[in-house]
Amino acid sequence: MIALFLIAGLKGYAQQIEEIEVQNVMKSNPTFLKNLLEVREGQALDSLRIKEDVEQLNRLPGIANATYSLERLEGGDYKLVFDITENFTIIPSANVYTTNNGEFAFRLGLYEFNAFGRNIAFGGFFQRDIYNSYGVRFRAPQLFSRNWGLAVNFQDWTTQEPVFFDIGTAQYKYNNFSIEALGLHTFDPNNRIEFGVNFFKEEYDYKEGAFSELVPLNVQADKWAIKGLYAYNKVESNYQYFEGLKNILNVHYNHSSEDILPSFWIGWNDFIYYKRVGQRGNWANRVRLGLAENSDSPFAPFSVDNNLNIRGVGNTIDRGTGAVVINTEYRHTLLEKSWFVLQGNAFIDAGSWRQPGGELNDFVESENIRVYPGLGVRAIHKKIFNAVFRIDYGYGISKNATHGLVFGIRQYF
Repeated sequence: MIALFLIAGLKGYAQQIEEIEVQNVMKSNPTFLKNLLEVREGQALDSLRIKEDVEQLNRLPGIANATYSLERLEGGDYKLVFDITENFTIIPSANVYTTNNGEFAFRLGLYEFNAFGRNIAFGGFFQRDIYNSYGVRFRAPQLFSRNWGLAVNFQDWTTQEPVFFDIGTAQYKYNNFSIEALGLHTFDPNNRIEFGVNFFKEEYDYKEGAFSELVPLNVQADKWAIKGLYAYNKVESNYQYFEGLKNILNVHYNHSSEDILPSFWIGWNDFIYYKRVGQRGNWANRVRLGLAENSDSPFAPFSVDNNLNIRGVGNTIDRGTGAVVINTEYRHTLLEKSWFVLQGNAFIDAGSWRQPGGELNDFVESENIRVYPGLGVRAIHKKIFNAVFRIDYGYGISKNATHGLVFGIRQYF
C-alpha cells in the first residue's frame, strides 16, 4: 500500500506538456504540423521524443529548420514551442545541356512541394532532348491520415538510348508511357513503406549504329510492375549539414508481354551514412547493391551513367544485371551567409557491373570496374527547398577511363 502511494505521488509530480505551439509559420498549416508530432499535450516531458519530432519536421520540404524551446508554466508544467523557419516551396527548374551527339537539350519544370501547407507535392516537367518528354507527379504522404497517403505519377518519356550488342552499339529512340499509383505508409518518424503498381508501354525504334539480322528494328511491349520500397531514416539535418544513416530498399517485379523485353525481378539497396567533420565539414557515403534477373538481353536494367552512379563516366555507357557502387565524398563549407552557402567537395566514385547473362565473378573483372575521383562545387540557397546547384568533374583512373563534367540539382546523394 505504501508503494502505491509513493508511485501515485511521483506521478503527481511528473513534469507534463500542458500546451504545444507551432510558431513563425506562414504557409504551413500549424494544426497539420502538430498532428505529425509524436509528443502530445498531457504527456510526460520526454526530451528524446521531442528531439525526434524536431528531426521529423526538418525532413519536411516546407521547413528549412526547426528548433524547440520549453516555457515553464504556473503549476510546474511546460509549454512546448516549436520555432519554424520555412522553405520557399514553389520551385521552377531549368536545365540546359548538350547530348553526346552535340544536340542542344533542355528541361523545364514547376513543382509545389507544400501545397495547402500539408506536405503535398504536385508539379510537372517538359523536356526536349532530341525528342519531347513530359510528366506530372502528385505525392501526399498524409492524404488520408498522419500515417497513410498516396502518390500518382504519369509520364511520357522519350530519349535516344544506346543498346549494346556483341557487334557494337546501336542507337534507339526509346519511349516509356506510364501511369503509376502508390500507397504510402509511415510507421514512425524513422520508418516508412511504399507499395503499388505501374502500368507502362515500352518501345525501342532503331535509328543508327551497329546493325545485323540480330539487331531488331522495332521492339515494343505492354508491361505492368509491382513495386515496393522500405526506407529507414535516422539522419539529423541542419541546413547543408547531415549526420546519421538511412537505408532504402527497392524491389520490383516487371511483367512483359514480349520475350525480347522479358519479364524480370529487380532489387537494389542504398545504404547512406553522413558524418559531421569539425565545424564546416561533412563526410557523405553511399553503397548501392543491386541485382536483377540475369537474362542475356541487351536491354539490361542497370546502367553505368554520369547522373546515377559514376561522375565523369559518360551518359549510359554500359548496362548490366547487377551493380555494386560506392560513392564517398567530403563536403566543406567555403562561404556561408544567412541565405547562401558555397560548398566544395572531393569525391571518389567506384563501381562494377555483372554483364547480361554473366556470372557473379563479373564484379571483380577489371574491364567491368570503374574508379573515378574528382572535385566539385555546390551553390546552396538555404531557404529554398532542394536549391542545391552542383558541378562535379570526374577523372577516371581505371581501364578505358574517360573524364567529364556533371551538372545537377540537389546533392548527388
